[in-house]
Amino acid sequence: MVQYTLLQSPEIVLTVPGKDSAKAREKAMDQLVDLMDSGQLPTDLPDGFSPQQFIEVKDTPAAPSPEEDAVTQAVQVLSNLATLKLKAQGLRGDALKVRQQIDLLFSDADIQEAEINELKEGFKVLKSFAQTNLRYREARSQAESARAVIDAALASPDAPSAKK
Repeated sequence: MVQYTLLQSPEIVLTVPGKDSAKAREKAMDQLVDLMDSGQLPTDLPDGFSPQQFIEVKDTPAAPSPEEDAVTQAVQVLSNLATLKLKAQGLRGDALKVRQQIDLLFSDADIQEAEINELKEGFKVLKSFAQTNLRYREARSQAESARAVIDAALASPDAPSAKK
């Protein structure tokens, strides 16, 4: 569908099937003549009018509203929370095993070099879990407000507002 308007009457929009072409402009011209004949065109065209003078109306994408931006940002925050939660859960079991092995460092019992090397490798897992868990906790606090934004966006306009 293509839409045309007139410079003299921008409120008039003529819609014609197809793309902008000479044929489409001729069809729009027929609609314009019908409007003029029925008295629905508020503008006189004393100098005449040709199909080439139609102005094609193009849809411009509307900028997202602040509410839409807030919803998009809230979804991103919640997505980040989900990713961090999965990562923390995946590392938690291995990190707890490493944590138990740390106690060996504080005992008077002898430790084999292989155990120390295994422990050093485990420190990487422990560090990764600890950092991920800290980021998860921070993301979770941010996600509380994101959840409120999503809840507000999903609320029915007809429903009475319920506070939790």
